[in-house]
Amino acid sequence: MMIKLRKMGGMRSAKCFAVAVADRMPQAPFSRGRGTRKRSQFRRHGVRADLYMGGRSRLRAVMRMTERETPAETTARWEPTVRKPGPETEALARFHPNGTWTGTVQADGMGPGSPEMEARGRADCEWIINGLWRSCRFEQDQFVAGEKVVTWKAHWIAGWDARTKEYRGMAVDSNGISMMFRGRLEGDRLIMESMEPAVSLRFIWDAADPRAIIWMNEIMTEDGSWRLIEEYVIRPQEPVRLSGPGV
Repeated sequence: MMIKLRKMGGMRSAKCFAVAVADRMPQAPFSRGRGTRKRSQFRRHGVRADLYMGGRSRLRAVMRMTERETPAETTARWEPTVRKPGPETEALARFHPNGTWTGTVQADGMGPGSPEMEARGRADCEWIINGLWRSCRFEQDQFVAGEKVVTWKAHWIAGWDARTKEYRGMAVDSNGISMMFRGRLEGDRLIMESMEPAVSLRFIWDAADPRAIIWMNEIMTEDGSWRLIEEYVIRPQEPVRLSGPGV
């Protein structure tokens, strides 16, 4: 006797299979005589022969009892976390606008022996990765006695780290250097300090005047104090697109 059933999971399939087998079986007692079914015929369908000896009613009762003893299957659907920008993230916009700046690089600011330089720079900033991170491309021309001596380029990414509950930033530049920063807000100022133990840098953006944002870069000296190495005034503008994909 062949019984075709669709694939089903858990106790429900076992119950349906057993009841289907019971419904197909004849109502006859077990015996070794002629005209009766052998126990092997029931084993072939996965049903114990002694359960069938009481007929369909007993088999159904056993299956109902087994079903009550088995916990109901629960299916927990996994939902991914979709992070959205919060107020901490949105607060970064005022410190990292698109714009241009002018300022001064202090003597030794680019390394021991480097002269004082005038600087003119520009920033192209945008929100990336679902608006969670502020990405800025910086480009700055530096002059000694009116002559351009170097163009410095950098990429800066900053945002609110949901795991550490603080601001994090990363800078890579044309000097082949990368640095990680951690930061905080203090009133109208965003303060980012490097996490590099060898050289400690501090970037400060002061947006008290949104039309003239002060940007200062400092380095920690041997006595633990901070020394100014660069200071600029950023003038926010419409997006300033820098040249080429290699910027």
